[in-house]
Amino acid sequence: MAPATWMLQSVDVYAQPTKSEAPVISRASAHDQREKINAWTVGLAGGLLEGAPIRLAAEMARIVDDGPNLHVLPIVTRGATENVNSLLYLRGVDTAIINSDALEEYKIQIPQIRSRITYLLNLFPSELHIFVRPEITTLQDLAGKKVNFNTQGTAAAYSGPLIFSRLGINVEKTFIPHPIALEQMRKGEIAAVLFITSKPVDAFVRRRWDEGYKFLSVNFDSKFEDYYLPATLEASEYPNLIKQGERISTIAVPTALVAFNWSRRSNRYPRVARFVDHLFSRIDRLQAPGFDPKWKSINLAATVPGLDRFSAAQEWLDRAARSAQARP
Repeated sequence: MAPATWMLQSVDVYAQPTKSEAPVISRASAHDQREKINAWTVGLAGGLLEGAPIRLAAEMARIVDDGPNLHVLPIVTRGATENVNSLLYLRGVDTAIINSDALEEYKIQIPQIRSRITYLLNLFPSELHIFVRPEITTLQDLAGKKVNFNTQGTAAAYSGPLIFSRLGINVEKTFIPHPIALEQMRKGEIAAVLFITSKPVDAFVRRRWDEGYKFLSVNFDSKFEDYYLPATLEASEYPNLIKQGERISTIAVPTALVAFNWSRRSNRYPRVARFVDHLFSRIDRLQAPGFDPKWKSINLAATVPGLDRFSAAQEWLDRAARSAQARP
């Protein structure tokens, strides 16, 4: 036992660092390091782990990363529709991905909401898809019938009931996962499912549907001008459900990258301004292979209904426009 004990003791001795190897961290240096790490960190509220917004947030964080000069932290939240709450009240959150109509909920409790939140970028539109059974021919036919709005926390669960309220149609709302709802729809237990997401939707492209299943049209008018955009669903996107040459009118919910409207005197303003500069100047990297295809349709100059642009973002666009004009 003696040699074994000696060996164990030897290993134990050599495993311990000597006094000369132990790092000495003073209170001053720890404070400096903490300040350095936090100085250029930007919190970005993304959304649910399984959703597209958190994926876009992670991709932005990769592209704008600049070591100690800029560090973006994508944050998993309860969903893009609740990210307004995170932006207004959660410490460390400077930016967020939201659905534009999420502001509707705050108009009464925070009348000045539009002055507290500004937008950086219109990311992409999420088109409204109202998919119905054969016996349903108009929106009014859905009155009193079961319509599924997907699970709570999703865009459909928030925006869908709001849109039906504006249409003046009272339906029996259900909030179950869409795959389950689609099976219940085949059995006649549910009259319609409502999707709010970027087209095309796999569930309508890959699956075969019996004759009569269809999308209903929703006309863009004054009821939707504050937060929404006009959109269409086309045969090239859903060849099994839309006849060649036919187009289904609908509306879209803009998904926007927004920021708290920090004062220029705030130490948070320059962080967001630097984030804007890095993101806008490197947007072409996000449009390269390996990133979400949605980036290819991004237009930096596109506006977001109901919001003003963050001043540093508008200034970047103005400089870019002047530079383009100055070129021979």
